[in-house]
Amino acid sequence: MPRPRKRLAGAAKPDKKGPAGKRTKTKDPGEASTKVKNSSPQTSTSKNCGKNLSKYWLMKSEPESRLEKGVDVKFSIEDLKAQPKQITGWDGVRNYQLVGRIVLISSALGQARNFLRAMKLEEKAFFYHSNCKEPGIAGLVKIVKEAYPDYTQFEKSSPYYDPSSKEDNPKWSMVDVQFVRMMKRFIPLAELKTHHQAHKATGGPLKNMALFTHQRLSVQPLTQEEFDFVLSLEEKEPS
Repeated sequence: MPRPRKRLAGAAKPDKKGPAGKRTKTKDPGEASTKVKNSSPQTSTSKNCGKNLSKYWLMKSEPESRLEKGVDVKFSIEDLKAQPKQITGWDGVRNYQLVGRIVLISSALGQARNFLRAMKLEEKAFFYHSNCKEPGIAGLVKIVKEAYPDYTQFEKSSPYYDPSSKEDNPKWSMVDVQFVRMMKRFIPLAELKTHHQAHKATGGPLKNMALFTHQRLSVQPLTQEEFDFVLSLEEKEPS
């Protein structure tokens, strides 16, 4: 994660009311070395998640303090705005999910990582506040550096250390993102869920949105229709 930079909470839990969650901080995004082998993001999950070549994304981060292995993984959109040039490395993406006290490898292992590897320069993403009292979309960011090895996988002191990953064949990747703007109004999860449920019946743009069909993914693709619809909500009164 961003070490006073940004950090993504590895395995995203389904959002619910009540505290929890954050992102992290990172080293200078420019420091990473090895080139990441491009891995196709084509893992079949949902109609959206599997179709790739998305140019729009939703990226989850935790805006409230939470310690993971002694490291605070908090990273809000305000933290991103405070970074030099408002840029940070989006590290710590792992596809593990907690079930009770047992950590299981997700059946979609590597999917969020592969989505990171599919991202291209200048593509837009919603910055989503996750695992907090009021989850939802806080702002917009853009990709300013394509995938490169996530250095936290090699740091023994990091919550995202992975002893099975090798420097000559890194398992995990990160990208750099830059703040674009805040949403004109915060778009809460509850409002998005209302539209998702209505669209499932009517065939609207959010009917297959990964935020609800694959909610554990911390990095998710969006169709242009989904992106445009969500963006239009900031101009409307909350439903």
